[in-house]
Amino acid sequence: MHERKLPVPHDVRVMWLTVVAGLPAVVVSLALLWTGDFTAKVRWTLSVLVVGVHAGACLAVRERVVRPLHTVAGLLAALREGDYSVRGRGGRAGDPLGEVMLEVNALGDTLREQRLGALEAGALLGQVMEAIDVAVLAFDAAGTLKLVNRAGARLVGLPRAQLLGQHADALGWGELLEGPAPRRLTRVFAQQDGGPYELWRGTFREGGQPHQLVVLTDLRLALREEEREAWRRLVRVLSHEINNSLTPIHSIADALRDTVAQVPRPADWEEDTLHGLGIIARRAEALSRFMSAHARLARLPPPTLGAVEVEPWVRRVVALEPRRPVAVRPGPVLTVSGDGDQLEQLLINLVRNAVDAVLSEGGTGGVWVSWAVHTPGAVEVWVEDEGPGLSDTANLFVPFFTTKPQGNGIGLALSRQIAEAHGGSLRLENRTDGRGCRARLRLPLDAPRA
Repeated sequence: MHERKLPVPHDVRVMWLTVVAGLPAVVVSLALLWTGDFTAKVRWTLSVLVVGVHAGACLAVRERVVRPLHTVAGLLAALREGDYSVRGRGGRAGDPLGEVMLEVNALGDTLREQRLGALEAGALLGQVMEAIDVAVLAFDAAGTLKLVNRAGARLVGLPRAQLLGQHADALGWGELLEGPAPRRLTRVFAQQDGGPYELWRGTFREGGQPHQLVVLTDLRLALREEEREAWRRLVRVLSHEINNSLTPIHSIADALRDTVAQVPRPADWEEDTLHGLGIIARRAEALSRFMSAHARLARLPPPTLGAVEVEPWVRRVVALEPRRPVAVRPGPVLTVSGDGDQLEQLLINLVRNAVDAVLSEGGTGGVWVSWAVHTPGAVEVWVEDEGPGLSDTANLFVPFFTTKPQGNGIGLALSRQIAEAHGGSLRLENRTDGRGCRARLRLPLDAPRA
């Protein structure tokens, strides 16, 4: 095999080009010198001078080319090593070599800013990871732990120095790298109880190698806060309603006791006693209805799913409203999957609310029900009215909150509970195409049977 010749260095090629460029002039000068009528001393002196000047010029050209290249190479090497403080001199516009220096210096400034930004972003990310109460873990392709924050170290009760470099199976975290994600995880760690935790997993690359990022969120605090808020809301509502009944009962009972204790009694004491006892009975009955409504909301049975045809279901409910006619705007022939009795109760509540809204405005507006396919697997039923619309949307589904004089605040809360139990949703909004309100009930379509 022939050995591959190494390429001639750039500086050598430049020098030889310079030699070749000046060689004709040197040859002609020497030819004229040695063929002319000159003494030997003159010939040798001028020959040495011509050859020396030519050789010096070639070396000067080589040095002029090589030195800036060495300078640029040194600058680029410094940038590669991360030293962005070195700058090249002689940078100026209009000069090719000066423009190279300008660009190298600009590259150094850009890399310095990017490096500074990366360091600041990394420091910020590190502080955020240490501050958040979420376990963040990073594993390489072999399952070795490469990164863990303070919350992650608390899961096993070990310092991070002992965790880094350990395999996931040795730490008991092998299941974190397997299975679907995101998902809810219930398990006991060394310093924690059984959760629940929300597991999120993603992939990233570091050094060209794939890694897995695992995030474990402790849901207990959020669940406890939601539970406390639910209890606070429930106690607030119960206290309000019970006090509304107990306050007049207590006041009337005191008044009746004082009346009976009077000697002699007033002439109309029997009439006042009967009237007061009637008020006490009505308030006790109202309190009983309120507690029954609460028990009904809390004891909603799970739905018994079956096929429910949309149009017959809607027409059955509309026919139950005696106070004013409710129009049905037929849509496609559809069948939903649900409990017929619960769905009827749900739609009765929505239609009754719509009719109540219209009647509160004098009864001149209309009420209608329509439906359409919302997505390939769901139908949306609309109950619309031309009433006053919604003024308070924040408390619509709060149990026992009502704006009606005789309302118990249970209808919408129960309706949404039924919708969600069927895998659907219920939303109320003001109409955009006119005055009034629109209730949007979304339910899953019944799957065709083979």
